[in-house]
Amino acid sequence: MAIVLQSSPLLWTRLAALAFSCVAFSVAVHGGRVDHGTGDWCIFCWAFSFAGTLLVLLVELFGLQTRAPVSWKNFPITFACYAALLCLSASIIFPLYYLKDSYGPSDIRDFRIVSTVFSCLATIAYMTEVSISKARPGEVAGYMATAPGLLKVCQTFVASIIFVFVTDPVLYDRHDSLKYCMSVYCICFILSTAIILLCVGELTGYLPFPFARFLSAYALLAVVLYLSATIIWPIFNFDPKHGGQKQRPSSCNSSFGLCVWDKTVAVAVLTTVNFILYLADLVYSTRLVFVSA
Repeated sequence: MAIVLQSSPLLWTRLAALAFSCVAFSVAVHGGRVDHGTGDWCIFCWAFSFAGTLLVLLVELFGLQTRAPVSWKNFPITFACYAALLCLSASIIFPLYYLKDSYGPSDIRDFRIVSTVFSCLATIAYMTEVSISKARPGEVAGYMATAPGLLKVCQTFVASIIFVFVTDPVLYDRHDSLKYCMSVYCICFILSTAIILLCVGELTGYLPFPFARFLSAYALLAVVLYLSATIIWPIFNFDPKHGGQKQRPSSCNSSFGLCVWDKTVAVAVLTTVNFILYLADLVYSTRLVFVSA
C-alpha cells in the first residue's frame, strides 16, 4: 500500500490541529483535576477532535479516499467544522468552570491554563482548515464545502446546545407555546442532520425529488419556523402577563453555573442565532448552483 504524503497548507493545518487538541486533553487529564460533567464534556471535545483528525490524516496518508464509505469531498470539511465548534465551546466553558474564581494549588491552575490555551489554538487551527477547504466561487465541490453546507453544521450544533439547556431542567412544559418552540427545534435539527448525512453518505441521488429544490424549500420553512420561535419563546418566558419573569431572580447570584432563568435567556439568544443562520442559509441556497459529484 503506497503512502502518499504531499506537503500543503491543509496538511500542516491538520497536523497543528492534531497536536493542539492532543495537548489540550492530555494536560487536562494529567494534572487539571476535572471531576464533573462539564470537564468530561471539554475532554470529549478535544479527544473527539483529535481522533477524527487522526483518522482523516491516516486515510489521506494511505490514499484510501476512494475506499472510504463516505464522500471524501464532504466528510473532512464537515468534521473540521464540527471540531472547530466543539473546541470553541470547550475554550469558553473550561475556563469559566475551572479558571474563574479558582483558588486551588498553583500547579493545577497552570495545567488548566495550558489546556485552555491549546484549546484556543486548536479552535484557530480547525477554523483555518475550514477556510482552506471551503469551496471558492465557481469551483466544483461537495455541498458541505459550500456556505449552506457549513451553515447546516452550525445550525445542528446550536440546536444541540439548545437541547442541553431546555432539558436540564425541562423549560418547555409550562405552556403549549413553549412546546411548539421545542417542536421547531426538533424538526429543524432532524432535517438539517438528515441533509448532512445524505451529503456525507453520497445518498442525495436516491431521493425521489430534486435535492436543490428541497434545500431551498426547507431553508424557507426553517426561517418561518425559527422566526415564530424567536418571537414566542421570550414572550412566554419573560412577559409577566403570560407567567414569565422579566427580572433575574436573586437566587441566581448564589447558584453554581447557570440558573434556570439564565438558561432561558441562553435559549432565547441561541434561537435568534439559529434564525440568523437559517436566514443566511436561505439567501445562499437561492443563489447556489449545486454540482453533485
